[in-house]
Amino acid sequence: MLDVSLRKLCVSIEELPYMIAFLKVHYCQRLRFLLLVNLQRTSILIMIYLGNAATIAETLHDMHHYGFSGGESSDVSFNWNFIKEARDKYIVRLNGIYERNMGNSGVASILGTASLAGASDSGNSVLVQPSDGGDPITYTAKNVLIAVGGYPSFPEGDGIREHAITSDGFFELEHLPTKAVVVGAGYIAVELAGVLNSLGTDTSLVVRKESALREFDEMVSSTLDEEMAKQGIVVHKNTNGVKSIQVAEDGLKVVELNNGELITGVDCVLMATGRAPLVEPLNLPAAGVEQKPSGHIIVDDYSATSAPGVFALGDVCGNVELTPMAIAAGRRLADRLFGPEEYKDAKVSYDLVPTVVFSHPPIGTIGLTEAQAVEKYGEDNVKVYRSKFANLYYGPWQVDPDDKPKTAMKLICAGAEELVVGLHVIGMGADEMLQGFGIAMKMGATKADFDSCIAIHPTASEEFVTMFPWGLSKPESGAKASPLNGAPTPQPKNL
Repeated sequence: MLDVSLRKLCVSIEELPYMIAFLKVHYCQRLRFLLLVNLQRTSILIMIYLGNAATIAETLHDMHHYGFSGGESSDVSFNWNFIKEARDKYIVRLNGIYERNMGNSGVASILGTASLAGASDSGNSVLVQPSDGGDPITYTAKNVLIAVGGYPSFPEGDGIREHAITSDGFFELEHLPTKAVVVGAGYIAVELAGVLNSLGTDTSLVVRKESALREFDEMVSSTLDEEMAKQGIVVHKNTNGVKSIQVAEDGLKVVELNNGELITGVDCVLMATGRAPLVEPLNLPAAGVEQKPSGHIIVDDYSATSAPGVFALGDVCGNVELTPMAIAAGRRLADRLFGPEEYKDAKVSYDLVPTVVFSHPPIGTIGLTEAQAVEKYGEDNVKVYRSKFANLYYGPWQVDPDDKPKTAMKLICAGAEELVVGLHVIGMGADEMLQGFGIAMKMGATKADFDSCIAIHPTASEEFVTMFPWGLSKPESGAKASPLNGAPTPQPKNL
């Protein structure tokens, strides 16, 4: 029997069923394994719902460029409650599917608040206060996995906690805000600002410094800044954050920034300024689990904490905070702990992780930024290829070319062989074009490898394999079987 201790719901609900099913079904072993998770809703799936709604709104706005009329008609309206109710029903259905999958896999779900109670000769103990108010119960297992994720945090400031919401609160809004202020410079902030603006909300984005997404490649952050301005999002820069939020006599909010600016008439202030690991109830010191100053759990390359038999993965570790990253880490951990001998050294790689931001327009990025590549390899050893253009979708638009939304791309190469160490794109379809390039980069693709690939025309992604200057790079492939110069297609070795 596989015992699993649950804390409210998985930060990325995907982490739980993938890993448990893999442990139980793939290896067909009887295990004793405690998994501590935080059962929250799947926020990324909810964002896809709202992002799709925002994209439809943008299409309606654009339709007159293709000869359609009625997009601005009062007959076309958006019902926030409709999509909210549909989303909530989907989440209920999804939770039921996961519950049935766990039950079918022999997973025992224990609902309650868990804390580590130390180790003994029989294993690691976890104390659970049941959600139904019953007496605490202690569970013991050889292995304990902490996958509780994180939660959105509030910055300090007068009235901020009282009069603002976080991304969690966003998903509970009963009505589409008329005027919203989104505070933050990360991917959650720009995603929510883009959704609200596209659905018709008067939207402001407040960032502490010069731009949003400062950790991304400069091309990405600057292009996003330009496109948000074109779309009507008001970006307040160099504010050093929010000083206070007050409620005026008309019931609307007044947001005062630390640079003295005031934003008035606001009915929704959304804080997306960061997340913290959900570790407070876990009593980590009692088990000897070491943490970073930020509270994140310290783990090695194998997801092992400083306490024997206690593992951690996902957002609670603060490495690459993405759902698929946590899934991959969980699978490798399952391989190593319960798989055959050939998996005894299995571990996940945190390098060259494809990342998408569902902003408007979307962003895709893999590997190093230009600044990081120069710092790592030296300026003389880095070569950068760039392209910026209007997607063919905007071809029929009878507007000034400078006003058309832009797609920007960058390839960053290092060494004489021009190994591709960074790939960045912002523009229509960026989210869907990234996955295949991620495979190529993980396999060591060079600029010559990219050039050897025949373009799919007419698409935006073909720009990556035709980027100027084309065909002039050193003819050196990173592939095990070179695709250069008409080489034969690789064939399976063992048939």
